[in-house]
Amino acid sequence: MSFSDLKKQSKLGSLTAKLVKEVEKISLGESTVDERFWKPEVDKVGNGFATIRFLPAPEGEELPWSKVWSHAFQGSGGWYIENSLTTLNQKDPVSDYNRELWNSGNDKDKETVRKQKRKLSYYANIYVVKDPANPQNEGRVFLYKFGKKIFDKIMGAMQPEFEDEEAINPFDFWQGANFKLKIVKKDGYWNYDKSEFDRPSPLLSDDDALEGLWKKEYSLTQFLAADQFKTYDELEKRLNYVLNTKPQQRRIDEEVDDEDNNRGSYTPDFSSRHPEPELPIVSSSPKDEDEDDALSYFQRLAEE
Repeated sequence: MSFSDLKKQSKLGSLTAKLVKEVEKISLGESTVDERFWKPEVDKVGNGFATIRFLPAPEGEELPWSKVWSHAFQGSGGWYIENSLTTLNQKDPVSDYNRELWNSGNDKDKETVRKQKRKLSYYANIYVVKDPANPQNEGRVFLYKFGKKIFDKIMGAMQPEFEDEEAINPFDFWQGANFKLKIVKKDGYWNYDKSEFDRPSPLLSDDDALEGLWKKEYSLTQFLAADQFKTYDELEKRLNYVLNTKPQQRRIDEEVDDEDNNRGSYTPDFSSRHPEPELPIVSSSPKDEDEDDALSYFQRLAEE
């Protein structure tokens, strides 16, 4: 917009109307949807089905997925929704604080740790083969964010348990396989246990078309970029605000390993840094398909 256009819109009052409209969106709880992402939909009873194909690593990148740890919990000062620095193999204030609570031996503190535990999300490029709920998505490339259960399905295909099962690379254009995503609602949560890979087959028969899809893929390393993470001090400041506590000097054991091998995931939206979303309070229910095994992790720390 040029300066002359700015002045013209000022006279017409269009800028004011636009700002009022945006304020109304905020008041109604509307948020900007990232059109790059695909998300499955379920029917009224909680069932959903779609067929997708996981795509190879984008050009210039090594892995066909990115892995991000995060925290999402509510305190007296609001919500804490932040990426965890443990993603980058760095110390994170929530992990440090949770370790202190766990080592206290107090059952109430351990329950707090369970509510504040890390969540794990994976990001990958996919090609939508079939999407009955939104057929306009079919034949397009999207980003897909998913949790541990689906990642376990991928690993199961690459490293099968039994000798009569043939290992496949689900991310391969020619020798990969379509993924039949089947969702059922179980104990109030989406369950993916029935999801499975189809038989291996080329995604498309035309290599030129496959190359065209490949060039449409989105970067996955973007989710690990520095601008996706706040500094330790910034995160600690936010944590203290959310928990309504004063900063304090904490004793940190430098020899304690990071939570690299924990299990679980959660998929909060990080498009805004400090929202107050209408999300359920994170519970310690083991029914969540992305449940993080914080119990075993902190028990291990306590025994070291």
